[in-house]
Amino acid sequence: MAVRLYREYRLKFYLNAKHYIIINGHKGETHPHTWEFTLSIRYGRSSFVEFSTFEKGISDYMTRFQNQVMNEIPPFDAILPTLENLTEYFANEFHRIISETGGILIQVEASETPTRSYILHIPEEENAPASGGTAPKKDALEDAIDAVLNTILGEGGGSST
Repeated sequence: MAVRLYREYRLKFYLNAKHYIIINGHKGETHPHTWEFTLSIRYGRSSFVEFSTFEKGISDYMTRFQNQVMNEIPPFDAILPTLENLTEYFANEFHRIISETGGILIQVEASETPTRSYILHIPEEENAPASGGTAPKKDALEDAIDAVLNTILGEGGGSST
């Protein structure tokens, strides 16, 4: 039985912005962060994609939040911009952007400091077309057929990939 191989890309994006937290009705100080978002994106093994395909869409989206006070920008004017809330909101937006390129977003890791991270794993069923996701440009069956044909035709290059 052949091993199912995929290409996985890991990209990091940074958001420089400020926020404040309200705890027990008390507003904390507005303070800055450089939030780091690490996205794990899967593509079919025989599909090729340039990193810039993902980078442009995410960077363009994040531009409106750069150097802002997050509490003043929708939806964070109504949702407390904690690390968890930011990550969950952005994960949905990242998923949409990545799906439009034919990729599958499988994980988002966000950090507000080098020692604090929050990680979201996106189940495969969330990436299925039936649940509102967009199918990759080449689905897994096509990739498997390509892999078998490459092996038969000697184009697989041995055991690499």
